[in-house]
Amino acid sequence: MIIGCIKEVKTAENRVGLIPSGVRKLASAGHKVVIQRGAGIGAGFGDNEYKKSGATLATRARSVVEQCDILIKVKEPIPSEYALLDAFKGKTLFTYLHLAAADKELTRRLVRNKISAIAYETVEDKKGGLPLLKPMSQVAGVLSIQYAAQYLQKKYNGRGVSLGNIEHATPACVVVVGGGVVGSTAARTAAGLGCNVMILQRKGPTIDFLKKYFQKELGPLAKNLKIVESNEKSIAQATRTADVLVGAVLVKGAKAPRLVTRKMVQSMQDGAVVVDVAIDQGGCIWGSRPTTHESPVYPIDKKIYCCITNMPGQVPRQSTQALTYATLPLLLRMADNGVEQTLRSNKNFAKGLNTFDGSISYEAVARDLDMQRHYKPFV
Repeated sequence: MIIGCIKEVKTAENRVGLIPSGVRKLASAGHKVVIQRGAGIGAGFGDNEYKKSGATLATRARSVVEQCDILIKVKEPIPSEYALLDAFKGKTLFTYLHLAAADKELTRRLVRNKISAIAYETVEDKKGGLPLLKPMSQVAGVLSIQYAAQYLQKKYNGRGVSLGNIEHATPACVVVVGGGVVGSTAARTAAGLGCNVMILQRKGPTIDFLKKYFQKELGPLAKNLKIVESNEKSIAQATRTADVLVGAVLVKGAKAPRLVTRKMVQSMQDGAVVVDVAIDQGGCIWGSRPTTHESPVYPIDKKIYCCITNMPGQVPRQSTQALTYATLPLLLRMADNGVEQTLRSNKNFAKGLNTFDGSISYEAVARDLDMQRHYKPFV
């Protein structure tokens, strides 16, 4: 089978879908790998490394797309790449997609061209976890606190508060909405710095899990962290005192619910920083809209919003290594056994299938895009 990988063109996206060691494993298994020149430069992988690992290099993205059976990427195709999808009829795309909150035209193109689009973020494991989303969620959780620390500075019109532990000074208050991988990582990072942290999490077994997790991870620093059942009242109370508000709500494959209202944001202190990591799925905080690394923040009501849709793109070396460690085994399985057979033999992997054979195969995507007539489950 022929595997293709092209250079990411989303603003300031430096990750790459396949690294040289992955090429080597695919080539050793008898598969051909075609890499666009320069695809790995941003992550520190040069063309010669790919060539030595057994890849064929192509100058243009279209050449890669026309040759390959499976295209592996990092981020969803953006409008400038839509024409490539028209040259990719009936083939397989393996990448992050976030279709429920994406431009509707992307889904239309995938359906029209009968592309089997497998979204990293909806592939599940046996326990219902999201193994291909987890590594980037960990990175985004750490970066959400790093960005917050930067924009809290006075020169950015922030509160003038440090997230570090300073003797005889009041610690910063960090509120995290959602206790999944992003939220727990952000909370752990902030608590480790010495912040007072509150996680707002829906009632259920996750709360007990988080309590045990933080006791193990933070030890005595766990005293800096409080876990509260999430509801309208608790969110409203928590946001009033927040120096930093992190949005980390996830509903698998679906558009994120807006849990933080305009009134809640307005009640926050001037100069507070809002980091909505849920922006890939539409955002969970009122006022959130996608931003880029080139223009990362904007003000609303004297609050500073940071809603970068590809945070891990700025730490591409580690991000790419972590991502490809998770995706390569599944890519190898598809290449060895065929895409459809692999999907049919692994129901958890098949949950990653968002479009197939001219239909939308993920119900939440069809619902949130109001494209229910195109929905057909993969059976």
